[in-house]
Amino acid sequence: MALWWLLPILSALFLSLVLTAVVRYLALRHNLIDNPDGGRKLHTSAIPLGGGVAIYLAFALPTLLVLASTNHFTSGAIRPLAFAGLLLGGLVLILGGLLDDKYRLRAKQSIIFPVLAALIAVICGIGVTKLTNPFGAPFLLPTAISSIFTFLWLLSTTYTTKLLDGLDGLATSISTVAALLIMALSLSAKFWQPDVALLAAIAAAALLGFLLWNWHPARIFLGEGGSTFLGFLVGVLAVISGGKVATALLVLGLPALDVVFVIIRRLARKQNPFTASDRDHLHYLLLDYGLSPRQVVSLYVTLAVIFGVTTLFLVSWQKLIILAILATVAALMAISLHKTN
Repeated sequence: MALWWLLPILSALFLSLVLTAVVRYLALRHNLIDNPDGGRKLHTSAIPLGGGVAIYLAFALPTLLVLASTNHFTSGAIRPLAFAGLLLGGLVLILGGLLDDKYRLRAKQSIIFPVLAALIAVICGIGVTKLTNPFGAPFLLPTAISSIFTFLWLLSTTYTTKLLDGLDGLATSISTVAALLIMALSLSAKFWQPDVALLAAIAAAALLGFLLWNWHPARIFLGEGGSTFLGFLVGVLAVISGGKVATALLVLGLPALDVVFVIIRRLARKQNPFTASDRDHLHYLLLDYGLSPRQVVSLYVTLAVIFGVTTLFLVSWQKLIILAILATVAALMAISLHKTN
């Protein structure tokens, strides 16, 4: 890691800390707040929204600085247009999220922004061109299949962190773990992608700065824009790093599987799986079981680190086994907690 990397990384951390304070002040002044409801919302007083704005700016500005002053990001495997897709797609999510936070958009309205962000990313050339084959040569994806797969992948990661954002610091912590693991993989001798590593490090620094404000008890929330931008950011990092989808899957595996289980349960109850409001998510079940918010977040982070770190030394077929183990763990936790509660 080059010494000059410290400038954009520390800039992202500093900007995140300062801009979060600014955004918090502005949100309170303009009544952009989340009021407690005595149910799914666990806070006891009004908390300002819009934290995603600070994360986005703290990530985007150092990234643009590196793009403007060096060729570090453009001399590797990442296409220059991909940065436009990442930053423009992220901006769409942040602006759409602010509208949602302010006007409480309906689900069929709010979905426009994640769909548009994913489309922008695909149009700008962000795409999974091949999938690892654990039994032989990788599967090369035709352009049309690659575009569809990438679009669905980005929507999936975007909605995973959106639905994960139910406890202070939970979505931010898991996304930070994902960024750090992608950075570690990109710095390994096996992959050696310094451009991706620096981009992931800037993302992790921006997330960590906000996490200091967002850790329980949170003084500011991500808001709709922040909760969706986190998943979009992780999803894009996984793609432009050469298709490290398995890494992101293992880090986001528990919340992603939880989303699947919740959808199945809601469909079984003949509810709309995307608009129903309940405490079916695993993090709520763990709270009802008796864990504190910090303990639940720590458990999620521990599992994300344990399963995510395996990608540093396991081969493809072994990652499939680990993913199957994670799915089993998630299913057993969900079943046992539902019976207990």
